[in-house]
Amino acid sequence: MSGYLATGGRRDPFLPHLLEAIRRADRIDLAVAFIKSSGLALIFDALADALQFRTARLRILTSDYLDVTEPQALRRLMLLGERGADIRVFESGDQSFHLKAYITIQTQDGREVWGCAFVGSSNISRTALTDGLEWNYRVDRVGDSESTGGGPLNQICAEFESLIVHPRVCRLDDAWIDGYDERRSKLRHLPVFPDWDEPEAPRPMPNEVQLEALAALDATRAAGYRRGLVVMATGLGKTFLAAFDSERMSPARLLFVAHREEILLQAESSFQLVQPGRRVGRYTGERKDADVDLLFASVQTLGQSRHLERFAPDHFEYVVVDEFHHAAAPTYRRLLGHFRPRFLLGLTATPERTDQSDILSLCDDNLVYGRNLFDGVTLGLLCRFRYYGIYDETVDYQEIPWRNGRFDPEALSSKLATLGRARHALAHWQEKGQSRTLAFCVSRRHADFMAERFRKEGIRASAVYQGSSLDRSAALEQLERGDLQVIFSVDLFNEGVDLPAIDTVMMLRPTESKVLFLQQLGRGLRRAPDKDHLVVLDFIGNHKGFLNKPQALFDVGSGYAALADFARKARNGDLPLPPGCFATYDLAIIDFLARLQGRGPTSDYQALRESLGRRPTVAEFYRSGSSMLELRRLHGQWFALLLDQDDLDTQETRCLERQADFLREVETTAMTRSFKAVLLESLLDHDGFRQPLSVEELAEHARTVFQRRRRFIPDLRTDLQDLDDAKAGQWLRYWRANPINAWTGGNRSGQSRAWFEIREGRFLPTFYVAGEDLDSFQSMVRELVDYRFAAYEPRLTKASTGEEASERTEVQSTESARVLPFSRPTTATPARVELPYYPDLRIACGHFRRGRGDSEQRCAFADQGYGRLDPARDFVARAVGHSMDGGSRPIHDGDYLLLERIAPTHAGTLDGQVVAVERHDAGEDQYLLRRIIKTADGRYRLKANHPDYPEIEADEEMRPLARLRAVVDPVDILDLASLS
Repeated sequence: MSGYLATGGRRDPFLPHLLEAIRRADRIDLAVAFIKSSGLALIFDALADALQFRTARLRILTSDYLDVTEPQALRRLMLLGERGADIRVFESGDQSFHLKAYITIQTQDGREVWGCAFVGSSNISRTALTDGLEWNYRVDRVGDSESTGGGPLNQICAEFESLIVHPRVCRLDDAWIDGYDERRSKLRHLPVFPDWDEPEAPRPMPNEVQLEALAALDATRAAGYRRGLVVMATGLGKTFLAAFDSERMSPARLLFVAHREEILLQAESSFQLVQPGRRVGRYTGERKDADVDLLFASVQTLGQSRHLERFAPDHFEYVVVDEFHHAAAPTYRRLLGHFRPRFLLGLTATPERTDQSDILSLCDDNLVYGRNLFDGVTLGLLCRFRYYGIYDETVDYQEIPWRNGRFDPEALSSKLATLGRARHALAHWQEKGQSRTLAFCVSRRHADFMAERFRKEGIRASAVYQGSSLDRSAALEQLERGDLQVIFSVDLFNEGVDLPAIDTVMMLRPTESKVLFLQQLGRGLRRAPDKDHLVVLDFIGNHKGFLNKPQALFDVGSGYAALADFARKARNGDLPLPPGCFATYDLAIIDFLARLQGRGPTSDYQALRESLGRRPTVAEFYRSGSSMLELRRLHGQWFALLLDQDDLDTQETRCLERQADFLREVETTAMTRSFKAVLLESLLDHDGFRQPLSVEELAEHARTVFQRRRRFIPDLRTDLQDLDDAKAGQWLRYWRANPINAWTGGNRSGQSRAWFEIREGRFLPTFYVAGEDLDSFQSMVRELVDYRFAAYEPRLTKASTGEEASERTEVQSTESARVLPFSRPTTATPARVELPYYPDLRIACGHFRRGRGDSEQRCAFADQGYGRLDPARDFVARAVGHSMDGGSRPIHDGDYLLLERIAPTHAGTLDGQVVAVERHDAGEDQYLLRRIIKTADGRYRLKANHPDYPEIEADEEMRPLARLRAVVDPVDILDLASLS
């Protein structure tokens, strides 16, 4: 046994002594008179790590003596209680309570092998633990020499055991804190007591990006949206954003969902700082709170049906789903389908561009706000970086087995933990690295090997992972102080931890996930004093598994052609970067990317599958820029391609064999409006293939789909667009006349058969789906419906006002004939104005004809009496055919047509006007020019000028695209060459 005195002050602060003891112990007992938030923050991570990584026993006893302990500190102690700590409070009453004792014990195989205790004057406050003059006497024990004796440490431990069960001691809970907070707040003056007036930490305030996002969230709710997605890069504060936004809404109960314990821990702390008076609880495998204000839940637990059933759909008024890029998984879908909050906020730092269609559909197609990593750097919220893509020349990754989208872990670890590769990494680190490095390794073996090799070169390095001799919080402290230069880590620093001191990130392992890659990069992007920039040393090998890195950092598409184009830009130094940033790739990497060539839909699919590390959905394939028309030409339909790639399971294969015709119909059915997809989604949401719905139920469920997918509301008849006020009878009649009529064969245009029927008032398929196929069948149909919504979305852009269209940022595929890229109005002189001209958008003057609007050119007009021309609404296309060649104003084959887009919100009357009509059939857009005639019964007919062409009755598959303003005289076009 030995002892010494820690005297405090700047010469000998107490905090390092205490942290060293805590990090060594697996039994920790603290008894202090009061606790301040400022002091608890200094030891919180060490205590949390002890609970999480060493399963330590932690007991903390404090008091309400003189009401000095802060309620906020007590609420944060409750976070430790959720992780297994035993938190108690001494109710002092008329009894003084001045204890300051810290006991730490280390055991091995149930036997005490080390222990120490501090008894003195330091409570848990910043001043007492850092620069205050505080005397704390340390008592040590080595081995078990005093295990049966009555030495000082044993006596201290015994007294703690006696005190922890004192009649005045009770377990801390939210109700106790609420009562304490109320009576404490009534005090006008706190008594003079050491550190009593130490200021509390200021509450966080929104930064520039968060303020913008908060305004966008307010606006989206004002527009009627109940769900929304926010995309914010790591480091910009998306968790705090959720805390700020939910505070504005003041929900009685909030649910925060994530998939990792680390995220939940960080989120609880963030919310508690913003909303200190709220009761916090946890719903995980080990703990299931319910009666709390803020519930933080593991999706793996709460996503199970038996747990969801404990909560009514409206139990939570505000729901946050973090890491929303995972939301397409079944557990998330089940949870999102169950709850109906006032508002649901999806958060992600790193959405896959190709994922957005899927995850956006779960957020009601409502991308509220987005800021990527480059935005953060440009705004000065993240630090600048210098990125080095280094060819991993010592490893042939083609030799490492690749299964299910990832390398075999054992084989990979063996290939990476070699002397040659260590020397390669060391050379680049010595040349480019800075003073505080975090290196990501693939395994414990790899981390230990790298740390040892660096230490042999005189570099202060350590391996840190769960169970390592150096724990995470201690390693970070040593790195910040300069005691360590490099931390080689395995899975402890990917997310949920702020590391502002890191100035170099070394990526020594492949990361099959783009999300993981950006999370690791983000670990070093936090700003810190005296930190000018981050150095990134990224080791990239000769394997397709590395393609996700340029895709993630530079938002490169998933196709091989996109990667080859990226390689060209990298070679030419044309990569887009924020100011003050730098990126370079070794030529061997650029050559590897340049050799990749796309070979059609199959190659695009394979590239996307490798990029995502899983089977892509059809919406993701469409969003990636691949051609659905070419896919169907070669394979017939989406699931046939998956079958060819051996990517369907047994049940899915059986469904494709039995239901191929219907699946193709869903994939290609004519859909000028969103109604058919809305009906199918209504059916799927309520298990309508298993339990048929009445027509009335189906119509009402469709109304809820529109309430979520508000961007499709303009498809509805004007008097029904106010969904809350639309009369049930009118809504039902409208829904019967449109998609129900279409799906039941009432409108055979473009449809070979009736796929559904109404029998005894219920909406039923006309085909049989076996019970054992239902789950797979409905999942396959839902995937196709998600695609139809994704493919339909650009059509909304075309139908919106010009300014709205120019500001939309949806990713558009190279196939997007549907997307007319109208631009914002430009300033023009009175004598000249430029309009978009689409040479491939042929307006048929005959029968419906396929056209393309993805090859915009510009043409300059002289001011020759066409009226005010608006480049955001007006455009030029060619007439094809002779059906309008007649009457007083004939339109001839080849004429140039000046057309004005029709916005559904202010189309006005079309009766008697010449209009370009659009319909979508078999995956193609088709266009026809006709005069619109409204009949006495309120229907519309399309009339040609030429008598040889019969009238056509308009149906719901047709949409007015643009009204004819004039046939243009070519002499009025100044830049006629662009039209030739």
